[in-house]
Amino acid sequence: MPVLSYRQAGLILKAAGGGASERQIRDLQRDLRRLGYLKSGIDGNFAGVTGRAVKALQYDLLHNDGSSGGGDGKAALRLLDFNRGRVTGLSGEADQGLVDCISDLLDAGAPMLPFSRNPVEENREVVAAIQALPPAEAPIPFLLAILKQESGLKHYHEPGPGDEDTFITTGFDTNAGENYIIKSRGYGAGQYTLFHHPPRAEEVGDFMLDVGRNVQKAGGELRERFDRFVNGPSPGTRADDRQAELRTGPPLACKYGPEDPRYLKDCRQCAREAGLQDIRAGVTPLYPGSDELYQPTPRYPNASHQGVPARRGLGCDWPYAARRYNGAGMDSYHYQARVLQNLLAL
Repeated sequence: MPVLSYRQAGLILKAAGGGASERQIRDLQRDLRRLGYLKSGIDGNFAGVTGRAVKALQYDLLHNDGSSGGGDGKAALRLLDFNRGRVTGLSGEADQGLVDCISDLLDAGAPMLPFSRNPVEENREVVAAIQALPPAEAPIPFLLAILKQESGLKHYHEPGPGDEDTFITTGFDTNAGENYIIKSRGYGAGQYTLFHHPPRAEEVGDFMLDVGRNVQKAGGELRERFDRFVNGPSPGTRADDRQAELRTGPPLACKYGPEDPRYLKDCRQCAREAGLQDIRAGVTPLYPGSDELYQPTPRYPNASHQGVPARRGLGCDWPYAARRYNGAGMDSYHYQARVLQNLLAL
């Protein structure tokens, strides 16, 4: 059984009071991080994010049966099996019943998220891995622009002063009404997503520990969106913005031919030549002829974007594929605008 500094009779770790030391809170945060419940930050401050992570774990101990919400198979284990009546509600405070559950999870060898002893150096490998990808998979500049939006091109978290977090970069998709319910998690530079939790050991060894594999999966995801979404068979399965702006024919990978040295490589220059537009919340339609206007969302409260390369002017269909790399609906249009801004800034 692991020795936990915060396993102490009567101790409750919470935002105010409870008697926990800063080191005990850091140790709790570290275990929540390695178990996949804290998004980032091992700083000894039991603030809103740590309380939300505790509540997320409590929720899973009450509800997580190891199933997937996205068809990617079952999790390595069922969190329900580790409760045994010790967690009965969602307090957001770590009492000793929850601490005992954490101890049992760690003792059972539950797959843990990896960390780096040198995150700065390993993050440099991200760009090298992207540059090594064959252009046939996806244009490298677009992939860089997407990964900039997904993770800041960071496979591992680079801690600031007072922070000890060097675990893999993790993103959460949470329930819109109850943001402590984690529906899926994206991992690493490419934010390759799993809809089950915790991950299986082979998933940790594959795209979490291997930066190159993570980036390859990102390239494959983008290519899949290009092949299947750009010109899908019906509304909801195709890029309606592309249908309205360009064509209904086969997807176009590049305005240059394969024999041209600029083929799938000169995307930034194409973005510069496309012309810029300002997107204004409540004014700019999502695409020509659309009744919907750009509007704020919880993920994008600022729905205006300045200096966005005009997607139709790039002469290829990657802007439309990129829109569906992560998300759908209104969020996907904001995401597309950010990716195009990233492309221009490469």
